[in-house]
Amino acid sequence: MTTEEYRKQFTEDDAVGWECIDRELEKIYPGQEPLHFAPPLHYAVGGNDPLDGISVYRSEKQEKHFHFVTYGFSELYYSEKSTGGEFSKFGFELTFRLKMEQEDDNIHWVCNLLQNLARYVFQSGKWFEEYHLIPANGPIRIGYDTDITALSFTLDPEFGKINTPHGEVSFLQIVGLTTSEFKQLEQNPVPSETEKTVDRLRQNNGLLITDLRRK
Repeated sequence: MTTEEYRKQFTEDDAVGWECIDRELEKIYPGQEPLHFAPPLHYAVGGNDPLDGISVYRSEKQEKHFHFVTYGFSELYYSEKSTGGEFSKFGFELTFRLKMEQEDDNIHWVCNLLQNLARYVFQSGKWFEEYHLIPANGPIRIGYDTDITALSFTLDPEFGKINTPHGEVSFLQIVGLTTSEFKQLEQNPVPSETEKTVDRLRQNNGLLITDLRRK
């Protein structure tokens, strides 16, 4: 898409990238109104949370789980200078699937986790790619008895990648790893080894739903 074509199709009031994400989510969750969390003060004007929003869907595929999707790592709004780029801003959004223990589970901690990851990206200028490995420096959920203490990333099995007027966006799904899995990978922390671990998990957990009780 050329800049001229972009100007003809969109106006400055259009959330071009956001709407591209929404259309993809509607394909998977038609008619479902997600929970949506937005920071009280936008990051650009002094807020602490870089992500513009996080939507949470309820899924019963494979087993009941919450499916989180971020808005903010990619270019969300009208931006002529981003037209026709190879990647939209950082080129990805994060997703996360959390096993549902009960319908009214406290899920705010996941939003904090996602915003913490966003702070790292926005402040360092570095981005995540498939099979990156990150220690959580403790339980992924503070104050909860869980052995999930590290994270990796893979393409979300339902969303994959999309092309937008601002460039490509990959939906990178966070995969929770146990302490023993991380310690083993730490000895040889290369993406190919992390990929093998994620693929082993995928054999019995196709959607790679993170279960906080997994050992």
